[in-house]
Amino acid sequence: MVRWPALELVSTIRHDGDGGVADDLATSQSAARWVHQQAELLDGHVDVARIAMDEELRNEIVRLRRAVRALFAHAVSPAPPSRADAHRLMPVEEALAQLNAAAAREAVVPRLDWPAGEAPRAGVLSAEPDANVRLIAALARAAIDFLSGPQREQLRACNAPRCVRYFVKSHGRQEWCKPSCGNRARVARHYQRRNAVDAGDLAEP
Repeated sequence: MVRWPALELVSTIRHDGDGGVADDLATSQSAARWVHQQAELLDGHVDVARIAMDEELRNEIVRLRRAVRALFAHAVSPAPPSRADAHRLMPVEEALAQLNAAAAREAVVPRLDWPAGEAPRAGVLSAEPDANVRLIAALARAAIDFLSGPQREQLRACNAPRCVRYFVKSHGRQEWCKPSCGNRARVARHYQRRNAVDAGDLAEP
């Protein structure tokens, strides 16, 4: 399954399985855990082992996430955005400015690595010594790559009950981010139809 750093970032806002919304960046500890889970995706851009997570860095990641989620909402428009923050989205121009400013914090040049016996992979050369700065810039560049790439056209907000995720459609008829959301949506539709029939029966003289 393809993973995109930008989608991983916005997916730190998710359904908690109990009717509410969970935030994987709610604390410095959980943010550090999330960053280390992205080590493979960020390889060649930043060494996550050098990240010194603190409240300042966590807040920077959260601000960047808010900008990217606003741009994801803009990308799926006129379809509805994720319900998690649909009522408090950052204006698009502000989100663009914040994203571009984050990416500009690190001056980089592209680099191609091709280890023997392995597939080539892209990386960057940078003179930036601060791993925290490199992290923010790498996440911002990943969002720029995602939103300017072909996957943007397949980006959707899952419309299953209680789900707040964005996802990239893998086939033409996909409506939900995962099968469990599809099952939940079908059950909800069944009950809606059943309730409509019952209400109609009660309304008959």
